[in-house]
Amino acid sequence: MMIRKLTASFGKLENETLSFHDGLNVIYAPNESGKSTWCAFIRAMLYGVDSSERARSGYLPDKLRYAPWSGAPMEGSMELTADRCDITITRRTRSKSAPMREFSAVYSGSSVPVDGLNALNAGEQLTGVTRDVFVRSAFIEQGTVAVTSSPELEKRINAIVSSGDEQSSYSEADERLRAWQRKRRYNRRGYLPELEGRMDESRQLLEEMNGSAQNLAALNERLESARRDCARLEAAVTESRRRQRRETMARLGEGRARVSADSDAHDRAMEALSDRREELRQSAFAGRPYAEVAEEASADLQTLRALGKGSRRVSPLPALLLFVLSVALAAAYSAWQSLSYALVFIVLTALAGVGAIILLMRFNRQRRAAQADEDKRRKLLKKYRVRSPEEIKAQLEDYAARAEAVRAAEEAEQHSRTVWEHSRARLTDLEEGALADLDFSAGNSEAARLGRELAAAREDAERLSAQIAGLNGRLSAMGDPLVLESDLSCMSAEYDEIQAEYDAISLAVETLRSADAELQSRFSPELGRVAAEYMAQMTGGRYTDVLLDRDLSAQARTSGDAVARESEYLSAGTLDLLYLAVRLAVCELALPDGEPCPLIIDDALVNLDETRQAQALALLAQIAKKRQVILFSCRPVSGASVPTS
Repeated sequence: MMIRKLTASFGKLENETLSFHDGLNVIYAPNESGKSTWCAFIRAMLYGVDSSERARSGYLPDKLRYAPWSGAPMEGSMELTADRCDITITRRTRSKSAPMREFSAVYSGSSVPVDGLNALNAGEQLTGVTRDVFVRSAFIEQGTVAVTSSPELEKRINAIVSSGDEQSSYSEADERLRAWQRKRRYNRRGYLPELEGRMDESRQLLEEMNGSAQNLAALNERLESARRDCARLEAAVTESRRRQRRETMARLGEGRARVSADSDAHDRAMEALSDRREELRQSAFAGRPYAEVAEEASADLQTLRALGKGSRRVSPLPALLLFVLSVALAAAYSAWQSLSYALVFIVLTALAGVGAIILLMRFNRQRRAAQADEDKRRKLLKKYRVRSPEEIKAQLEDYAARAEAVRAAEEAEQHSRTVWEHSRARLTDLEEGALADLDFSAGNSEAARLGRELAAAREDAERLSAQIAGLNGRLSAMGDPLVLESDLSCMSAEYDEIQAEYDAISLAVETLRSADAELQSRFSPELGRVAAEYMAQMTGGRYTDVLLDRDLSAQARTSGDAVARESEYLSAGTLDLLYLAVRLAVCELALPDGEPCPLIIDDALVNLDETRQAQALALLAQIAKKRQVILFSCRPVSGASVPTS
């Protein structure tokens, strides 16, 4: 996993962004500029914000501590790369009581959701570990460099040094065994003290057998009273159950009748809708969208009107008259034979001939245009299979009426469907309620309450009968304590058996402690070896050994010391390096193989001088070749490029 970009409205961050690259990222910024807020934001984006935490003296939960200063909702996004895929996860706040509860994860640049990634498992799916293990390994907050143990981290350690089982830890197993011990004996409680009390009672009963006859009369009287109560309650229970069944079945019958009626109404609405749609399909426009039909028909009607206006009847008579005139002038010229008027006759004859030809040509052109308009008009009317534009209007109006009928039928069908579904949901509620009402062994109904009272009365009667039978048995054997001694013998055997179990559990506790010590002896040296390598690299070879206890508290030894130094005797800078080495070793050994999760460090190098700071930075750069390292620092770090937020 690799973080690419953050966008946050979180604490003092108001819609701010921060980008990262592969390898080592060093973010330098002065104090109170938001470095720790960015760290907390990364943790919140991966694992969410625990809304159940409450403020207490000296502690503010994240939901209050990082509430945006601007009053805006707490939200943000993280762009990352995991399993060779670019993913964008987003957390938003819909309710102030549940900050950043709304979650989405999509492949970057798309709206395709990432399968299997949700608000609860995002951190564990992306980093490979739970939140508890993450904050104790790869997440180093300011002032919390020291790593502490936890059941979750123990499970990871067990998985490394044993069979790979991550479902148990020494602390949990030890607590479970001790719970079994307490179940058998814990001060004056448990199976053994209870048996001791019962055995004492039996012994006392043996001593008091002489007074048992008086107790027998009282027990018989109480038994008779209990039996009368049972008879009364049995009658009440029978009547109550009968009445409750009748009322429940009546409600169910009404509900089923309503569902049947609503179903029939819906069927009728469906049938009517089918008829209206069939009528629409049988229309001249065969079910096409009304808007499309109306637009097309309006255009065709407008075309028909234009064709009607442009069609005029053209007559050839003027051309014929001019032709006749030209012939007459020519004849007159032949008859007249006067030179003085010859030129006039010739000109008039020519003009009349030319005019006749022009009018004939115009007549032919207009006749062809009129014929084309008429053909177009017949084609449009044939398209609608009508003889006039008025019939097209009538067809359009009929189609509009049928379309409106379909729309009204669809609305009626939807309404009837809603009513039917509502009645079905109500019937389901009635059926579930009927199951609860007819469950006479539980619930809060009168029949259930009376049934419990009857069961209690019967149990009381049975207990009294058992006591009377036992007392009669003991009285019949008066002077012979064999019956009670037999009971005492059984209880004594049970006592011995439970005591043996208690001893076995105690042995298991000791064995588990030894096994845990062996596991620690296998894991601690390896963890110490890796931590020692890191410690030596960050101290220039001065400290060569690191020793770890069960709680992961550490000691360091220089190459010239015979005894390791306790953490109290180390300087602040050396102590930070020691626990940073342990943290890095835990990351290497306890975090899952495969695609490594980023290492987040907040001001862990603040107490170091320049030399050790450079050595620590060199180690982080080496680690950054395998996993992304994000280091926030309030001091400029030498030897590295320092992007600023």
